[in-house]
Amino acid sequence: MGDPVAVTELPQSEPRNGPDQILPATCIKTSEAHEPVQLQITEEGPASEKPVSVHTLLKEAATQHSKHPALAIKRDGAWKFWTYEQYFNDARTVGKALIRLGLERFHGVCIMGFNAPEWLISNFGAIFAGGLTAGVYTTNSPEACRHIAENCKAQIILVEDTTCLNKFLAVRRFLPEIKAIVQWSGEPGAPGVLSWAELIALGLTEKDDQLEERLSLQAVNQCCTLIYTSGTTGPPKGVMCSQDHLTWCGRQYQTILQHMQVAGEVGVSYLPLSHIAAQILDIYLSVNMVATIYFAQPDALKGSLGKTLQEVQPTFFFGVPRVWEKLYEKMQEAGSQGGGLKKFVATWAVYHGLNYYNALLDDRSLSLNESMCHAIAKTAILNKVRAAIGLNRANIFITGSAPLSKDILNYFMSIDIPICEAYGMSENLSMGSMCSIKPGLYKAGSVGKPMSQSTLQLKTHPSCKPGEGEIAFKGRNICMGYLRMPEKTNEAIDDEGWLYSGDTGSFDEDGFLHITGRIKELIITAGGENIPPRIIEDHIKKEIPFLSSAMLIGDKRKYLSILLTLQAEVNLENGEPLQELRESCQAMLKEIGSNVKTVSEAVAEVTDNPKGPLSSAIQQGIDRYNKEYAISNAQKVQKWTILPQDFSHYNGELNNTLKLVRNHVLEKYKDAIDALYDPNDTKC
Repeated sequence: MGDPVAVTELPQSEPRNGPDQILPATCIKTSEAHEPVQLQITEEGPASEKPVSVHTLLKEAATQHSKHPALAIKRDGAWKFWTYEQYFNDARTVGKALIRLGLERFHGVCIMGFNAPEWLISNFGAIFAGGLTAGVYTTNSPEACRHIAENCKAQIILVEDTTCLNKFLAVRRFLPEIKAIVQWSGEPGAPGVLSWAELIALGLTEKDDQLEERLSLQAVNQCCTLIYTSGTTGPPKGVMCSQDHLTWCGRQYQTILQHMQVAGEVGVSYLPLSHIAAQILDIYLSVNMVATIYFAQPDALKGSLGKTLQEVQPTFFFGVPRVWEKLYEKMQEAGSQGGGLKKFVATWAVYHGLNYYNALLDDRSLSLNESMCHAIAKTAILNKVRAAIGLNRANIFITGSAPLSKDILNYFMSIDIPICEAYGMSENLSMGSMCSIKPGLYKAGSVGKPMSQSTLQLKTHPSCKPGEGEIAFKGRNICMGYLRMPEKTNEAIDDEGWLYSGDTGSFDEDGFLHITGRIKELIITAGGENIPPRIIEDHIKKEIPFLSSAMLIGDKRKYLSILLTLQAEVNLENGEPLQELRESCQAMLKEIGSNVKTVSEAVAEVTDNPKGPLSSAIQQGIDRYNKEYAISNAQKVQKWTILPQDFSHYNGELNNTLKLVRNHVLEKYKDAIDALYDPNDTKC
């Protein structure tokens, strides 16, 4: 499996002015990896910048800041560092090894494992060698691994450990193109699997000739990276990203985020690198900024992230909503344990913290008394809170991928952690719209204003209400297409280069973008009304704070109902939701007169006592939604039920990016759903 093989290059007639060359192209989209596309370069503005290859990007950082720390990971209790010079050299060494192992141009290199220096070095090495980097979620099943490897025609597999290795070995017989498998952590788990040390040693024995030949053939307008979609509505699609996409977007985020200093930034890498946002921030923005990236431990999202943040004290931090929500819940639990005076002081401090930002965003000056109170609150309380979280040095806080509630946004703003909501997708390299902490550029509940780096329009769609439209993007950040899926490519990107997101939105009177739903998630009732479920689900979760998840039901039915789950503890080893309710959830239930401590007890209480305290609290919350937010009778929720478990990736209700897999829930809980409807009222 790991034996070096002879490599056949493409004809000598190919242009050899790479890696920064632009090949002639006749189209702005493609579904073939080797086909170049037209770059959307403009005469002026952000899109007018000269294209740069991935190799040149890292080479310049290594040349100009050779000894600056690039990567750091804690192993055996101590931090191990790579300088930018070592980072670049190791990537070239890996590139040479991959060529020696038989990697051909435009074939996949699958990387599966938790964030680590080896992940990033493999990414660069694969691109240098002319391959297609394809990140694979560690939670993927063997069949999902097979799908990705088949789609990208993977020839090299790099895995972290035996757990990841065994997933590929389980489907190895279906993947005849694989030429080598490498395991970077621990002893190789099967005969023929190479260790990381063996890979590096192999690369060190190779001369630079073949690597330089590969680099000379590269072009910035050809595919080098695949980002596989989460597969919510079907098999994952390989989003094709060119070298220009990655390097240009990395540079643009330096402008978008502002306040960043070259060779002065520190980040913590913990979100899956198979996701485009993590790649842009942890790899391409960071190399562009010559930042130092520290890697969290594999159990980061299970509890250890806080310790890493406290130790590293990053200068910028990106968190998906669930990360901010968990942090918020812990802060609320800690705050509830304080005494009267301590709670009074904390309340006073956060009041003045929020008042400061409200004044800033309203473009008004604080009074002398307000300024003094804020200064005292910041020095005596807020700075200590930020330091305890591990974000005292940070001045950039971002969230994305799903909405974050106004209450949580306001809470973090009050403790001097102003979070900017961003909106994007893999297909536009996470570059769509964003809030900024400046007057006229921030509005809680919106996803900000369109970024100047691309064009955003609302396109007419039959499912949209007046004032709404399907959100579409156009610009240099739009992906090349979906690998080997021409029909899907043409569905998503039209011939003028407009990318149709599938999301519906509207602009308010101040020009802020609001996401109103997703076309494929729309519920069409028996009466023909189009209902965007996420807005209703979010409202109900806000009205009933002890809920964890909610899923609206009503497609082809005469009225809406909703599935609810309670906030429960989670097995930190595998993410399985447990029966025991979280302490904060138990405390909220106790306040309404319910003493249940487990999900099963809660289900039994609402079943046996439909007018009891828990049932009443839920019904009152739904009644408040129906009265205050439902814009028609069709949007009112008529019935509800509590499910026996919270939604989770472990049980399949959530995908790799923690988005709801609605079809799976509909199938899994079909009996519970049917019980909410009279048999005669089920179909239209």
